[in-house]
Amino acid sequence: MSSEEIQTEAKKKMGKTIEIMKEELKSIRTGRAAPGLVENIKVDYYGSHTPIKQLANITAPEPQVIVIRPFDPSVIKDVEKAILQSEMGLTTNSDGKVIRIPIPPLNEERRGKIVSQIKEMAEEAKVAIRNIRREANKHVDKEEKESQLTEDEAKKTKEKILKTTHDYEAKLNEILAKKSEEILKI
Repeated sequence: MSSEEIQTEAKKKMGKTIEIMKEELKSIRTGRAAPGLVENIKVDYYGSHTPIKQLANITAPEPQVIVIRPFDPSVIKDVEKAILQSEMGLTTNSDGKVIRIPIPPLNEERRGKIVSQIKEMAEEAKVAIRNIRREANKHVDKEEKESQLTEDEAKKTKEKILKTTHDYEAKLNEILAKKSEEILKI
């Protein structure tokens, strides 16, 4: 594997880590209604655990209400049950065709807990990125040992991987700061 291939692979994995972090942040309650809050809650649908987003149209027509309109009205009870069993503390109102979820405003203490939670998530993502760096560096060492890369090439490749790691950690910090501000500002 060439140094470019090692770097490209590391960048791809680090980018995937960022994307996963963004997806996880969508499900964090901010006090505002957002479809991402409930779209990945799993519903027991004919024996398989299916995300709500695959079973229904999810909208937030008002800042404090999420509306879920199942494609198949027979799953309304299952969707409601899944939402109530989730650890989000949400309640549902249903008229048999549509589920409405009022999103109560967050108090100061709860906002602080949520910010702490997303900081932990960001730290886990940083650890994952550092592990990707370590794995890439091992690959570089292996290639150098097998005489596929010269000592200089190996050193430059490791420096580039380190720079990439710092870049992705900075992106994570940026995402964290933006989400924290969003939570504390509301």
